[in-house]
Amino acid sequence: MFRKLSSVGYALEMLLDLCTPVDERERIPIEDACGRVLASDALSPEDLPSFNRAAMDGYAVRSHETRGASQSSPVRITEYARVRTGAALPEGFDAVSMLEDSFLRGNVLEVTAELTPYRNVSRIGEDVRAGDVVLGREHMLRPPDIALLGAVGIDEVEVFTRPRVAVIPTGDELVPRSCVPAPGEAREINSLMICSYVKLWGGEPQLSGVIPDDRDAIKEAIKSCLDADLILISGGTSVGERDYAPGVLEELGELMVHGIRLSPGRPTALGSISGTPVVCLPGYPVAALASLYLLVRPAVKRLAHLSDDVPRRDAKLLRKIPSRPGYITFARVSLRDGTADPVMISGAGILSSVARADGFVLVPEDLEGLDEGERVEVHIFE
Repeated sequence: MFRKLSSVGYALEMLLDLCTPVDERERIPIEDACGRVLASDALSPEDLPSFNRAAMDGYAVRSHETRGASQSSPVRITEYARVRTGAALPEGFDAVSMLEDSFLRGNVLEVTAELTPYRNVSRIGEDVRAGDVVLGREHMLRPPDIALLGAVGIDEVEVFTRPRVAVIPTGDELVPRSCVPAPGEAREINSLMICSYVKLWGGEPQLSGVIPDDRDAIKEAIKSCLDADLILISGGTSVGERDYAPGVLEELGELMVHGIRLSPGRPTALGSISGTPVVCLPGYPVAALASLYLLVRPAVKRLAHLSDDVPRRDAKLLRKIPSRPGYITFARVSLRDGTADPVMISGAGILSSVARADGFVLVPEDLEGLDEGERVEVHIFE
């Protein structure tokens, strides 16, 4: 039996206390920087725009010459220049008369709207001034951010190195995905899901080969990964005679939690070895997924200097979700037209239930389920 079951909140607090954001940095081209986090402020080397430019198609004019212009009393101007949107404003002109307010009568331009200085003009530095902080430290770069950096002449940025996350799958019954499993065997797929999420959440996965259910082999696999920022062990985390991972963790370092009040996901363990946080994930895929979302995601995000905001949506339950009192229940649901339909409540090994789901609902441990028609918050699967 588990010595003591911890709450999900306590386990998360313990894990996050072990996770110090990675401070290593590197300089990379902006073409490779989408999704990365700035390690220092990005300062603009130049003004944007670097010249006064037309903000409309029309005619460059001197604004004071349009004083009093109106539909009923157009002003006639003999000095002007045809300009297109984005073009440099010719020297000596300070406004642009839009095409719909401008009419050529031979060589004379009639303007039917009075203009103020720099009307319909983007002035030098209007967007960004030289020396301005374009984007601040710990900002996660998105495609429009990359475009802005390029617009002010920044070709490289300093970003935090992605946290290194070691992934160690264990199990005598596991075979490579390229193999056809014999009776009693299964393809090793947990690491595929784990590594995909680590990448999505800002980490750099480092995958080992499959480690057999052998105490010494697991110990050596962990020792070889202690340069990582986080170690994730898949399988062998429960209390069976061949579930060695928690015991090895305790032998090499400190076992802080073994067993959490999460359904599915109870056989989760965590601790640290020489300052490196270690999470032992259940072997059943859905149980592993629950622990990934509730524990590993916040940990990887913290290491990567990223916020832990899971996309959520409000919905109405189509059917009752039963739950086990004393446990947070991780219930998979599909979404349609503002409603949430439970896909499967139990079945920690039924991975197809996740593929059919759009997200999950967390039933609090102090409830005995959620009734049909209740409003729920659905955490969207990424």
